[in-house]
Amino acid sequence: MKINWGTAIVIAFVCFISFIMYFVITMSTDTKYEHDLVIEDYYGQELQFQADIDHEENANHLKTNVSLKKTNDGVIITFPEDLDIQNITGTVFLYRPSNKQLDFETTISLSNHNLLIPDKRLLDGRWNIKVDWKYNTNSYLFKKEITY
Repeated sequence: MKINWGTAIVIAFVCFISFIMYFVITMSTDTKYEHDLVIEDYYGQELQFQADIDHEENANHLKTNVSLKKTNDGVIITFPEDLDIQNITGTVFLYRPSNKQLDFETTISLSNHNLLIPDKRLLDGRWNIKVDWKYNTNSYLFKKEITY
């Protein structure tokens, strides 16, 4: 049996529409393709944005800013040596863009000028590190993206 050109066009359209529908349904229902918002409280974070800019500017005016160093034990966050560690408070937030279940926050408690984020808490891949800290009455913010 021969298929004329009109029938061939209809078959091609049906195959193409079936192909597109397969991908639409797969992307809509498969959990491995789920993507979340970057942050849950987007509007609340926007209100905090100007304060974050001011805190980053305060950190840029320090003689030495916070620094990061990757080691075999994990990531070492080093605070300025000229500051008294007893007066440093705050939090370190590690954000994993690919999986929000891996995000975690830890408080800053220093025995010397270094804070270690252990290797067992960090999986290989990209991390956004946000160190939000205070020294006396001044607030500072340090942000860095690393690949661990």
